[in-house]
Amino acid sequence: MPLLEVKDLSVRYDKAQILNGVSLAVEDGELVGLVGPNGAGKSTLLRAVSGLVRFEERAKRGTAGDIVLEGEVRFAGERIDRLAAHEIRRRGLVHCPERRRPFRELTVLENLLAGAFLSRNSVETRRRLEQSFVLFPRLSERKDQIAGTLSGGEQQMLATARALMFEAKLLAIDEPSLGLAPRIRQELFGAIRKIHDGGVPVLLVEQEVAQVFKMADRNYVLSQGRIIGAGSARSLMADETLRAGYLGL
Repeated sequence: MPLLEVKDLSVRYDKAQILNGVSLAVEDGELVGLVGPNGAGKSTLLRAVSGLVRFEERAKRGTAGDIVLEGEVRFAGERIDRLAAHEIRRRGLVHCPERRRPFRELTVLENLLAGAFLSRNSVETRRRLEQSFVLFPRLSERKDQIAGTLSGGEQQMLATARALMFEAKLLAIDEPSLGLAPRIRQELFGAIRKIHDGGVPVLLVEQEVAQVFKMADRNYVLSQGRIIGAGSARSLMADETLRAGYLGL
């Protein structure tokens, strides 16, 4: 049984069909890549899996907008597509969203502790805080700095570390390298490898296709709301249509 299983997932915003019958899976212990062109629906897929599309649906009630979600999402054998986002997070499926989004007025340390708000174990919180500083030494150096004054790369480190402050059984990361310098990108990818090597399965959405293919056990290609390719990096790169039209390789 896969750790994460998405079956025939469709999402429509008003009249715009964003996802159309998407199915994918992440096995325990895997690092799975999700790639595709801009506007393919990758971020919407992660928001749907983590319960944020349901949150958006509730937020738009009483307006002219309409959000429709269909299909099934199962995590550790349990159906979760009808759960609130915080309940999904409590079960260990952690979404690290695109564009970092720290609490800008809080310090680095306060942001990290906010990530542990569901935990009642202060000893475990302290252990995870220390792990975060080992994984990202720069955060330790800046723990008393206001998060809004950090560089883009430092904010991404903070967002990733904050996501790990409460037990993560699967980490879904959305475009971590977006807008970052090459050196910072490599530092982040190295940290993601360490997270995965430490036993946390990862679903990685990323624009750097070549980098994802180096890291991932398996990959999915999403385009116009549909999965159009799945498999190893080698098999996907052997498909000339995918290479030329969707992978940018």
